Amino acid sequence: MRFFEYESRRIAELSGIPVTEYGFCRSADEARDAAARIGGPVVTKSQVLTGGRMKAGGVKFADTPDEAAAHAAEILELEINGQMPRGVLVDPKAEVKQEYYAGVVWDGTSKRPLMLFSDMGGIDIEEVAEKHPDHVGRGHLSNLLPVSDFEAKQVVAAAGVSGRPLTRATPLLARLARLFRERDMTLAEINPLAELEDGSFVALDAHMEMEDEAKGRQRQLLESELEIAPDDTREPYEQSEFERAVAEIDDADHRGVIQGRDHGFSGNLGLVIGAGGGSLTLTDAVRSQGGTPANYSEIGGNPSVAKACGLAKQVLRKDGVEKIAVMMSIVSNTRVDIVARGVIKACLELDRDPAETIAIFRIPGAWEEEGFKILDRYGVEYCDRSVSMWEAARRAVEKIQGAPA
Repeated sequence: MRFFEYESRRIAELSGIPVTEYGFCRSADEARDAAARIGGPVVTKSQVLTGGRMKAGGVKFADTPDEAAAHAAEILELEINGQMPRGVLVDPKAEVKQEYYAGVVWDGTSKRPLMLFSDMGGIDIEEVAEKHPDHVGRGHLSNLLPVSDFEAKQVVAAAGVSGRPLTRATPLLARLARLFRERDMTLAEINPLAELEDGSFVALDAHMEMEDEAKGRQRQLLESELEIAPDDTREPYEQSEFERAVAEIDDADHRGVIQGRDHGFSGNLGLVIGAGGGSLTLTDAVRSQGGTPANYSEIGGNPSVAKACGLAKQVLRKDGVEKIAVMMSIVSNTRVDIVARGVIKACLELDRDPAETIAIFRIPGAWEEEGFKILDRYGVEYCDRSVSMWEAARRAVEKIQGAPA
């Protein structure tokens, strides 16, 4: 679950990390009032869950409340990367002496949180790490033991920071690390963490993401402190009818998993594919060989006949779909016969001949022989694991294009 900047700022504030006085506003009048309360020059920032705000015109500076209101009116109507803003954040224009980066991320390789600190804030930490690795301090945290200030101090010092900045930045990074653990975050970063002219440190921007599974544990934070509704999914785009239907089928049955996406797809070959990275591999294989996929999907985890049938029916119902390709990588627990029954059932219920509708069936796994017998009965072309995913995709593309397989 991703948080808007104003929400991330509030989370940081609740954890004892200093932030500037700010105002979240949904209208130009509210932005004017916030700017007047703050006093002096302000910056008005679009609240969207995407980057590139400055380049798109979603960040504007103002010297007066009326100017801030005018900027807010423009920004509230500005779409950025396909998203309309939730509101605007009005923030004082700080007199910054030095910008730093402070962050904690989940390191999937070591299975532990990783603290990061840099004295080159205000730009992407990935760029700093690539071009100036000596300006980035790193340090892993225990998943169980308390976070100590000493651990944070080592990371800050490793970035080349010393003296009073080291002393003042250390507890802030430690608090960010504790926040990361206590709030079930996958990402918690402050960029920039600013050292002001008076030597104090303050968070000027924050970006945080939480584990979706932690919503129950963090209900007090989400609903009481941030006033986030339980049904606020933070999807970056509105789900299509196809995607909503597939999600409902998946939610209705705990066995296995199915997912479907069709944003950006408008082809004639429907895909019922899965097995982790196999979906990406097979979609790329279809496209690179001249095919035009109608969707992207994931099916696996030994789904029921109903789930396999439901996904296949939704794919077949999409406008322009002529045939479907049913393909997976080598799996150990998804029963081939169940998927075969499901996709054939979908064809029959839609009054379509399985032999003409299923361009190729390639699912190696459990109960292969039983699955192949069912496919034989309906004249569906299939192949076993001796045929590569690339070759299976080629056969499907050639068949839908009318060439001999």
